[in-house]
Amino acid sequence: MGTYLVTGGAGFIGANFVKYMLATYPEAQIIVLDMLTYAGNLGTIKDDIDGRRCHFVKGDIGDRALVEGLFEKYPIRYVVNFAAESHVDRSIEDPQLFLVTNILGTQNLLDAARKAWVTGKDEAGYPAWTPGVRFHQVSTDEVYGSLSETGYFTEETPLSPRSPYSASKTSADHFVSAYHDTYKMPVSITRCSNNYGPYHFPEKLIPLIIKNILEGKRLPVYGDGSNVRDWLYVTDHCKAIDAVIHRGRAGEVYNVGGHNERRNIDIVRTIIRTVHELMTEHPEYREVLKKKEMGPDGRWSVDWINDDLITFVKDRLGHDQRYAIDPSKITRELGWSPETSFDAGIVKTVRWNLEHQDWIEEITKGDYVRYYEQMYAGRELK
Repeated sequence: MGTYLVTGGAGFIGANFVKYMLATYPEAQIIVLDMLTYAGNLGTIKDDIDGRRCHFVKGDIGDRALVEGLFEKYPIRYVVNFAAESHVDRSIEDPQLFLVTNILGTQNLLDAARKAWVTGKDEAGYPAWTPGVRFHQVSTDEVYGSLSETGYFTEETPLSPRSPYSASKTSADHFVSAYHDTYKMPVSITRCSNNYGPYHFPEKLIPLIIKNILEGKRLPVYGDGSNVRDWLYVTDHCKAIDAVIHRGRAGEVYNVGGHNERRNIDIVRTIIRTVHELMTEHPEYREVLKKKEMGPDGRWSVDWINDDLITFVKDRLGHDQRYAIDPSKITRELGWSPETSFDAGIVKTVRWNLEHQDWIEEITKGDYVRYYEQMYAGRELK
């Protein structure tokens, strides 16, 4: 199967991809390059790093000497670039950080791959490439901007980013496409809807709400909660990337969506209901509650886990109203379609969080606490 350089492989989607690839392809070798910033956790993939099939390198994708050294050391045939600063709120607070990582870092990876994979020139003067190589850029539906109540993003939708984060990802996508157009580099791009599932850092909506429920905290919802997102279970996303890097056409963009549109307020209510139901059916889960009130039956009560925990907070600056992906191209060309309904996926996700509190506690130390206080403390309630 060859050797894969997976950047950002200790983050949420990247770590799930590493685990998926190792389980799916016994002959694959994975090189994980990750800076281990706030959302990266080596503990997520520690059991996968064996020094044989999976190697870990701590470093910055913008470090030219480091990245070129990896291409010299390993026979890398695929680059899958997950590495990115990815939270919109953080991009509003510190836009320049997103430019450095998401744009300059991506360009550095492209150049290192070009240097390693070009074998000469073809008859037309374009670079000749090592057969079978591929640079894959993992992007986002946020590059398309916002939708009204109807319609879907397709690969032909004009790019219209609305935040520093989405602007940085748009620029990175343009660089990837430019390397294909200019150098005929074998590249591909996937643009996905919101992911959810195991190993999700709790700055994002779903794991944040689960964590706050267990701690008995208020559940912050931006604005009136009417913003709509399309949700994709992370394993389905990994399967889509697998299909694109191995069978997708070079130079193409593929949209990856879950067909699971939900309003934010409905997501929060669903999580509340799911936590309550799981703890009712399986009382042993109540042991992970940080807020504990004894019920009349002598067990920890879950009566307080209800919609009263919801609090509406001041909306995010430039908050896009609706995202929705049309994935018909990847379905038509590669046979991929989402396998996990939201109703099934959210139960799996909540259950995973309840059963992996050690991972949650480890990753939410230090920087996360400061971040949470910065983002939500002092916001006026609506």
